Amino acid sequence: MSSRIEWRQVRVIAAKEWRDRLRNRWVLAVALLFAAFALAIAYFGAAQQGEVGFHGIEATIASLASLVIYLVPLIALILGYDAVVGEREKGALDLLLSMPITRTEILLGKYLGLAGALASATVLGFGAGLLPLADELSARAAWHYAGFVGSAILMGMAFLSVSLLVSVRARDRVRASGAAIALWFFYVLVFDLLLMGALVASQGRIGNAWFAALLMLNPADVFRLLNVFSDVQVQAMYGLATVMPQALTDPRVLLAIMLAWIVLPFFLATRSFK
Repeated sequence: MSSRIEWRQVRVIAAKEWRDRLRNRWVLAVALLFAAFALAIAYFGAAQQGEVGFHGIEATIASLASLVIYLVPLIALILGYDAVVGEREKGALDLLLSMPITRTEILLGKYLGLAGALASATVLGFGAGLLPLADELSARAAWHYAGFVGSAILMGMAFLSVSLLVSVRARDRVRASGAAIALWFFYVLVFDLLLMGALVASQGRIGNAWFAALLMLNPADVFRLLNVFSDVQVQAMYGLATVMPQALTDPRVLLAIMLAWIVLPFFLATRSFK
């Protein structure tokens, strides 16, 4: 069988995956969730200070980023953990593999369809969430917010790649779901605690360069840094400028690292699937 990718077959599988998520209301449910949180944080984010209303895109993005780091990885991991192992258990994978289509095309089609569903839900949700406040957004603020939404999609695609790798490697759906939840706990809850613990235990012997390099091992931290260093005002709110090396404060470098997080797990999943 030829190793050349037939994009028509990839599009057919991707379209089926996207339509399945649309048909079972998955896209709508996630979009409504994101819209509700975006609107609530944008309008009521300063309620603890006794104020309501929109108080600037920087504060809104800083608050939304903390929420997105919890939600988007979980949604992406749940979305893709049974993409392969689920069809293997149902017997549909054997039927699909008997057709004139390569394993790379199958996996790529599934990934693109799921990524499309995740991106659609993210754009619709966060776009609709700030739509009532559109009159208060300047062109610069809208561009900054669009960059935040784009970085959230990229983080979701990175965790989706990881979930596909889990789905290919797992023996059954139970193990795949357990691995997906364990990865969410590790990357979202445990990783930063371990890193801070290592910094304290080393009594400062871990320098800024090593600290920054270790942060790159977590796509959730890459997402956080992308949004911190995309704007001077947000950067001042976090105070990370003195900790991070200059090379890793460049959004282009951080974007390249995030793209590597998308490509590498998918490449490993493809090799394992073959």
